[in-house]
Amino acid sequence: MTDTQATWLTQEAFDRLKSELDGLIENRPVIAAEINARREEGDLKENGGYHAAREEQGQQEARIRQLQELLRTAEVGTAPTSSDEATPGTILEIKYEDDEDTERVLLGSREEGSHGDLQVVSPNSPLGAALLGAKPGDTREYQLPDGGNMSVTLVKVEAFPG
Repeated sequence: MTDTQATWLTQEAFDRLKSELDGLIENRPVIAAEINARREEGDLKENGGYHAAREEQGQQEARIRQLQELLRTAEVGTAPTSSDEATPGTILEIKYEDDEDTERVLLGSREEGSHGDLQVVSPNSPLGAALLGAKPGDTREYQLPDGGNMSVTLVKVEAFPG
């Protein structure tokens, strides 16, 4: 994660991610011992166990860095209490152009996990960035992955029931 924009997290999500980070850090010596044990088995070119342990170590270190950055920039438990504009931590009711139905989404971090039937939309995503600061009734446009554009109207903003 290279951008230093704060990520809104509930205290529960922060604690869960902190626990995951602590567990990964505690597991570092286990992975290092596994690599050393596999290294002593002989020829590294044909040692699948050694390469698998190194791959696991790389993935674990990447997740540690990701969690450290996320937790460093997190805004914890600061769900907005007013619901007059789309900000991280609010539940948005949106309506896409040419669609009769509305959809409810949480504007926040995907690390929040699922909240019932709520999809989580990151403020850093094209849709989330377009909706940031919008007020009910505002229509915003954002770019789709295929290069086309989509219009979305903010119908309603609710405070997150944190």
